[in-house]
Amino acid sequence: MISHETTPCTAPRTLLVNAERAEELRRTSLAFMSLTLTKRQLCDLELLLNGGFYPLTGFMDRATYTAVLTRCQLPTGHVWPMPIVLDVTADISEKLRIGQQVALRDTEGFMPAVLTVTELWQADKTNEAEAIFGTTSEQHPGVSYLQQQTHSYYVAGTLEGIQLPTHYEFEQLWHTPAELRVLFNKKGWRQVLAVHSSSPLHQTQRHMLIDAAQREQLPLLIRPAVGETSPGDLSHIARVQCYQALLPHLPANLTQLALLPLAMRMAGPREALWHTIIQRNYGCSHFLIGPDHASPPFNHHQMRFYEPNAAQTFVQQYADEIGIHIVAMPEYCYVPARATFLPLPEIEREGFDSVTMSEAELKQRLQQELTIPDWVSYPDILNRLRKVYPPRSRQGMTLFFTGLSGSGKSTLANILVAKLTEMGDRPVSLLDGDIVRQNLSSELGFSKAHRDLNIRRIGFVASEITKNGGVAICAPIAPYQTTRLAVRELIEQHGVFIEIHVSTPLEVCEQRDRKGLYAKARQGLIPEFTGISDPYEVPVQPELRIDTSQLSPSEAVQEILLHLFKTGLLR
Repeated sequence: MISHETTPCTAPRTLLVNAERAEELRRTSLAFMSLTLTKRQLCDLELLLNGGFYPLTGFMDRATYTAVLTRCQLPTGHVWPMPIVLDVTADISEKLRIGQQVALRDTEGFMPAVLTVTELWQADKTNEAEAIFGTTSEQHPGVSYLQQQTHSYYVAGTLEGIQLPTHYEFEQLWHTPAELRVLFNKKGWRQVLAVHSSSPLHQTQRHMLIDAAQREQLPLLIRPAVGETSPGDLSHIARVQCYQALLPHLPANLTQLALLPLAMRMAGPREALWHTIIQRNYGCSHFLIGPDHASPPFNHHQMRFYEPNAAQTFVQQYADEIGIHIVAMPEYCYVPARATFLPLPEIEREGFDSVTMSEAELKQRLQQELTIPDWVSYPDILNRLRKVYPPRSRQGMTLFFTGLSGSGKSTLANILVAKLTEMGDRPVSLLDGDIVRQNLSSELGFSKAHRDLNIRRIGFVASEITKNGGVAICAPIAPYQTTRLAVRELIEQHGVFIEIHVSTPLEVCEQRDRKGLYAKARQGLIPEFTGISDPYEVPVQPELRIDTSQLSPSEAVQEILLHLFKTGLLR
C-alpha cells in the first residue's frame, strides 16, 4: 500500500491516528483477531508508523510487492527496493478475511497498531530471494532467513497506528523522523551526512568519517541499526556503548548519535538504496556508502555475494530520483610508514604497505588475550569489547548433542555434566531430551512441528544459560538440520555453540533399545519415528563426531574434553 504524495521537504506523515480513534480501537480490539509480531516485524511496523518507510502506508499488496521485485519501484513510480510484507503461517492465513481488522501485538500483548486486511497470497520465496539478494544460496544469511524463518503467506493491509513501540534503553537516542528534523533545526544543521552502522566503529572508520565530513563540509549523524542485524553480530546494547565511547574522538558539536529500529536483510546493493531512502525520510541530505555496504560478513570461510563497490554503483543509478546525495567512500587501511590511515586507491597508487584488522580478527584477539595494536581502536572501546568477548575459558557455551535414540547422547551428557561440575569453572545445566519433555514440553506430541518446537525451546533456554556465562548441555535427538542451525544462530549471539553428532549406527541403536521403541516403530505402532519412518538429517559440519560403538563412554567424554581444552574453552 502506498501514498500518492510526492517526497516531502518536511517530515513524512505518520500513520498514527488521533487520540479519539486510538481509544476506539483499543476499546473494540478484544473482538479482533490478534497477531503477535516477531522482532523483525515490529521493526518494520515502527518504521511504517513513524514515516521512516515513506511513502508506504501499510504492508505491501501483491502488485506493489511484484513491482518492487521486478522494477525496484512502487506502482506510483517511487523508487523502493525492498519488500515490506507481513508473513503469517498457513493456519493463520486460512482464518483471515478481506476487510478483517487484526490487532498487531508485541510479545507482551501491547497493541501498536490495527491492520485492515486487503489481500492474502502465497509468495514465491525462491523468486524473491533471486530478485532481492541476487542469489538463492542459503549460505547467504538473508536467503536463509527468508527460506527458513519467513512464512510463505503474506498479508497486505492498511495500518492505523495507536502508539509507537517504547524503547527503555538509551531513551535519549531514539527519534522519529519528525523529532530528528526538529533536533537538526535546533542545532542549525541545514544539511546532514548520515552514516549507517551495524558494527562497532574503530580508528579506521573514524578517519574515513572525518575525511568524508571535511570533504562535504557537513555534520555527522551516526545511525546504528539496532533491530536485527547479521547472525553473530554484537548486541545492540554493546554496540551503542562502543559508539558512545567513540563520540569524544569525533568533532564536538558536529556529531550526533541516533538509533534506527531497522531489521537488516543484508541485501547488498538493494539494501544500500533502501537505507538511503530511509535516511532521506529522517531529514538527512547526504548518505555515506562504503564499498561493502550491507553485504553479509565475508572471510575465508564465507562466500562473497557482492563485488566491492557494487552498492555504490547501484545506488548512483537512482541519484536523480531519490532526493538525497550519495557520498561514496573507498576502503581505508593503516599505513605504518606514514603512521596514518589512507584510502585504498591512494595506497595502491603510491605503493605503500598497509595493514587492516577485521572485526572477526579483533574478536579473536580479545578472546585469546592477545595484544591489540594501538592503531586499531581506542582504549574505551576495547575495554567495552573485552566485557563482551571474554577469554574463551570464561565464555558461556552450549554443548549440543544430536543423534538417534539409543546412540548414547544422554549417557555422554550426564558424564560430561559431572566432569564439568567437578572442575567448578562455570555453572552447568543439563537439558536432556526426556527431562525437557517432562518439565518444559509436556503438552507437545511427536509430530514434526512439535519436535521442532521442542528443540527451539531447548535452544532458547540454552541461549539464556550461555548468555549468562554458564554451560548448557543439551541432548535431544534434534533430527532436522534447519532447526539445529536456528539454535546455533540463536546461541552464537551470546557465546560458543558446539555441535556433537553422536553417530552411532542405526543397527547398534536398535540393539541397545531397552524400551522396544524401534520394534514398535517397525511394526507401525509409533508413527514418525526418527530413523525408521521419519528421517534423521546427518549434521554436515559438526564440531565433533563420536561413534559410541567404537568408544567407551569415558573415552568419548575424553574426546570432548580434549576438544574443549584444544580450543581454549577449558584451562
